[in-house]
Amino acid sequence: MDILSAIKHFISRTTKPSEVLPSYSAIKFRVVVIDFLDNIESNGGENLARLLSSKEGINVGFFDDIFPKNFLNLESRSLFDLIDKGQSIIEQTKADVVIWGYRENNRIRLNFQTERQYEHQEDSYISLLDSFYFPASFFEHPSQFPPAILDLIYGAVISSLVPANAPARIQKKYLLKKIIDKLSKDDSAKVVSVEYMPYIMNFLGIIYLSYAHDHQEERDFKITKSLFETAIKHQDLIDSPLHLGCIYYHLGQLYDNATRQMEHRPAAYFKGAIEYYHQAQRYLGKYTYPYDYGYISYKLSQLYFNYWRQKEDIQALRDAVFHLREAEKIYTYALFPNFWATIQGELGQKLALLGNLTKSNEINELAITSYRNQQRVITERRDPINWALIQENIGEINYRLGRQNDDREALEDALECFHDALYIFENAQNENKIKEIMTDIARTNQILNSL
Repeated sequence: MDILSAIKHFISRTTKPSEVLPSYSAIKFRVVVIDFLDNIESNGGENLARLLSSKEGINVGFFDDIFPKNFLNLESRSLFDLIDKGQSIIEQTKADVVIWGYRENNRIRLNFQTERQYEHQEDSYISLLDSFYFPASFFEHPSQFPPAILDLIYGAVISSLVPANAPARIQKKYLLKKIIDKLSKDDSAKVVSVEYMPYIMNFLGIIYLSYAHDHQEERDFKITKSLFETAIKHQDLIDSPLHLGCIYYHLGQLYDNATRQMEHRPAAYFKGAIEYYHQAQRYLGKYTYPYDYGYISYKLSQLYFNYWRQKEDIQALRDAVFHLREAEKIYTYALFPNFWATIQGELGQKLALLGNLTKSNEINELAITSYRNQQRVITERRDPINWALIQENIGEINYRLGRQNDDREALEDALECFHDALYIFENAQNENKIKEIMTDIARTNQILNSL
């Protein structure tokens, strides 16, 4: 297979890396390769770490502590053990990305894990389930490792990164640009047989989507779409439905991103994103791969909500709430407190809107419950400003309930919430919010005095 033929048709139309992006050479991302799970005596993981250490912008380490790695079979019942162990290693090594390696017959499967991978993140498209397969012989004989394959792995590593700040984002984009440019000129992947085509096309799509995600144009969309579609066309070479589900997931991400970045045919992008996300959930099921299923549900909720904002279709708002509830079942307070709080806040917002449109007391009460849940994590002591904003939201719902039902108790609850928020904003000397809250208090008192 010739990687050059897969991407040379578009890279020639892009500018050279030095023309558009400066290098933040001082920024080094920390990458740790974990000793492979192999049934033969092998130095595959150590060899990969040594090869990657020559690449720009990364510091590479090798983690060879001995521990059971049976969870690397990617079976659903052991997935949490994999996530948990990976997070432990990330904390121990301060890694931005860890690379897992697992032998399946004569192939090595690579998977990439980052900190809080299954939480609210918008800068990385890679799932822990995304699997990159290569002949095991490559890792056993590093002197014969095809440069293009190493660059593909390097591109997957950079695509996995979740940058901590703006310079890191720029550095990530710069490195991806250079990788794409280099791959377009290298035909050393011809030595890889066609059985690896869907996995390589999937990761090429991820690399290009990661590069173009914040400036996507029609050309970028078509290129990335063609890479994922090429992977799907070779699905007869994929030995697990899990891997097919990941490709559909990325097509959903591509269309989802287009709903925000592209100006033309927005309705078509919404439809495509929803269809591909649902298709992905057929393979990444609630009871088999719950974290991917749950995150797709979270993204579906955002899509339906944005569609409602455009079309004012109340069913889309109901669908947004439904999919958030699906995500809520999986990302629990006990295991994912911060992401759970994000979901609770978004549930509060969407339920409040739905309650206002339907004049439903029950839905408004559910919105209040969600906001109160959010305050279990966003407390007055830890995050007073955001806590006060939530109090303001709860006060607004209580005000609305009191006004439409002539309910004095609800109005008094609203006043209490507004005064709580006012105290925080006064301490913060936020004049704009003080004026808003004072107006809320005045109108609430006016209705109370008229009852």
